[in-house]
Amino acid sequence: MGILGAHVSIAGGIQKAPGRGTEINAAAIQVFTANQNQWFPRQPTVSEISEFKINMIKEKPEICVSHDSYLINLGSPDGEKLNRSRQAFLAEIDRCEACEIPYLIFHPGAHLGEGESACLRRIADSIDYCLDRRPESGVILLLETTAGQGTNVGYRFEHLAEIIERTGQSERLNVCVDTQHIFAAGYDVRTKSGWEDTLDRLDRTVGLDRVKTFHLNDSKKELGSRVDRHENIGKGYLTMETFRFLVNEKRFREIPMILETPVKQDYGYAEELELLRSLSG
Repeated sequence: MGILGAHVSIAGGIQKAPGRGTEINAAAIQVFTANQNQWFPRQPTVSEISEFKINMIKEKPEICVSHDSYLINLGSPDGEKLNRSRQAFLAEIDRCEACEIPYLIFHPGAHLGEGESACLRRIADSIDYCLDRRPESGVILLLETTAGQGTNVGYRFEHLAEIIERTGQSERLNVCVDTQHIFAAGYDVRTKSGWEDTLDRLDRTVGLDRVKTFHLNDSKKELGSRVDRHENIGKGYLTMETFRFLVNEKRFREIPMILETPVKQDYGYAEELELLRSLSG
């Protein structure tokens, strides 16, 4: 079984996140390291970071991963917005480094009408720009599969493969697979055979060895809709077979599997985590 967990709030400070993971019996947690809706958010203090690291040892979660701000667009054709995104992304890397969070998950970017090819090149350039300025950082960047909503790229495995190939430091790049996103993008993972076909395609393009995290979400929208709308497990267009296969797949038993379903409070994830654990075996 994968390392099951959920995205938890950092309200009151990032140091509170590990305890919130314990409350829902999560073996893994995902956080925003700062307010995801602000370009210049309040930074965690030295004291908060120190307490966070202590709590990661004391509390139940075995691993914490981070997701970057949704404001960031590393593929923006607008020079000013691109530079702002790059600087914000550097700050994301720095916060992960300070907190000893190993993975930073991010949506590749959106072309905003310029076209996918140019966007993929710019994303790779942006990644190189950031990594070149943080040569000693141990943070691994995880390109997340997207639903392809609007002008977002990353909804085809080939997009992720091209970005990785174009970067000069591909060893510092891996992948996060979101179940809702790939389903909305057209990959039918409702059955075991569908999963096997999808994973074979992922292996041929990106390589399964690059998959370091999963997001476990059901879908409010149908196959191929290209709409990013998460649903609670068992209440959307995906099937329980989707999640039964994944939590039991031996190739991914050491990989964080993070819920991002629409619960109102962190504690609402506890029930869904139990549901996922009941699929084991």
